[in-house]
Amino acid sequence: MGVIEDVYEDLDTDVDFEEFEAAVHDKVEQMGGLADEETAAMLIAHELEDEEVSGVADIDPEMNEVKFLAKVIGVGDLRTFERDDAEDEDAEEGRVINVDVADETGQVRVSFWDRMAQSVDDGEVAVGDVLRIKGRPQEGYSGIEVSADQAEVDEEAEIDIQIQDTYQIDDLSLGLSDVNLRGRVLATDSVRTFDRDDGSEGRVANLTIGDETGRVRVTLWDERADRATELDTGTSVEVVDGYVRERDGDLELHVGSRGAVEEIEDAVHYDPETTDIADLELEQTADIAGGVIETDQKRTFDRDDGSEGQVRNVRIKDETGDIRVALWGEKADFDVDLADYLVVTDAEIQEGWQDDLEASAGWRATVTVTDPPSDAPGTDDAGGADAGGQDGNAGLGAFGDDGGSGAAGGEAATVAAETADPDDGETVQFTGTVVQAGNPVVLDDGTETRSVETEADLRLGEEVTVRGQIHDGRIDADEVR
Repeated sequence: MGVIEDVYEDLDTDVDFEEFEAAVHDKVEQMGGLADEETAAMLIAHELEDEEVSGVADIDPEMNEVKFLAKVIGVGDLRTFERDDAEDEDAEEGRVINVDVADETGQVRVSFWDRMAQSVDDGEVAVGDVLRIKGRPQEGYSGIEVSADQAEVDEEAEIDIQIQDTYQIDDLSLGLSDVNLRGRVLATDSVRTFDRDDGSEGRVANLTIGDETGRVRVTLWDERADRATELDTGTSVEVVDGYVRERDGDLELHVGSRGAVEEIEDAVHYDPETTDIADLELEQTADIAGGVIETDQKRTFDRDDGSEGQVRNVRIKDETGDIRVALWGEKADFDVDLADYLVVTDAEIQEGWQDDLEASAGWRATVTVTDPPSDAPGTDDAGGADAGGQDGNAGLGAFGDDGGSGAAGGEAATVAAETADPDDGETVQFTGTVVQAGNPVVLDDGTETRSVETEADLRLGEEVTVRGQIHDGRIDADEVR
């Protein structure tokens, strides 16, 4: 066996030996005798190994050329265009067609040009075919794209992937395009502008959506950016023709001019996996959830750079404990009320006041007022709210340590009082701990929560007894001790 055969035997390639041998002889001739057959064979082998990728996910736009095997999952429409460098008025117009292909590692778009594009359009390539592709990768409009130089159908090769019309969040992988996905809006963002390299102004905004399999950040570009300001949290939507990119190690779903975010009538369920408050640790980043038992006023402050910031503190409680949550920036404007069920994702657990832990909801975090999970305390077997809740929000009895009361106030306190209290005008006495100071005061005795109108100066955590008449579901206290 000769040196060319030896090198070829050690090479993992689909190139035929005859083609490899011819390339080696060409290399020897090109180098003018500076390389013998063994050296030339090693050089050709190195070039082939650089071209071969083990999967679609390994394709990098910095590569000069790649070879890979992938299954066709979508074929676009043939488009024609006028060539910029065509000097002859009778010159043939250009043709291009995009084909989406995938393997077990990911998905990529392949562009076929001119005669190859016409062959695809004529039906020589169809969804489900497995192609051997050689081409030049580059950064395209919807992620990495490959401009095909050669492609052929391999009838014997098999790639075990499912061709999907719609996706769930845990189906997403880097390189996917033409993604249709339904989710529930968990958080929205304002529109931001930026300057492009060509001097034009770009626009971008973000949504966070979730489904029963997880959550994902959605980036909306240019004319699609306004959708972030038009959609309310809790709305069910469908992302149409999105594409998957990566940012800071996380997958994101992007929507450009080809895509859309549309409201849908079908409700999409989002049930996050959260960490029990009692299990939180310092410097951890965690997803937490619970009923709102305290709300503070928004505060503004001056940053070191002279800009103005804002923050609002709320306290949430689950079956294991409670924690203060700092809502920073635009999150301080969120409509969060007592007895809401709040989900905070990517919260940073920090050291708070009096050595207690607190959660910081900064720019990476999402804050969502949502329905409590079906197995949360205070919900019935069907997953709906019990007599302490209204409109799908957590009821007043949802957050106690024993499945009873534990957080309440405002309108929700009125609902609880109306369902369990005597008629208006009847005098009652109630002893409990102050879980909200101010006006109204909210008292909790461990099994029941009351909203109290009083001018007394009461402190959080203080145990008091109030006596007075019921008016509109609240105790109008004339005695406080």
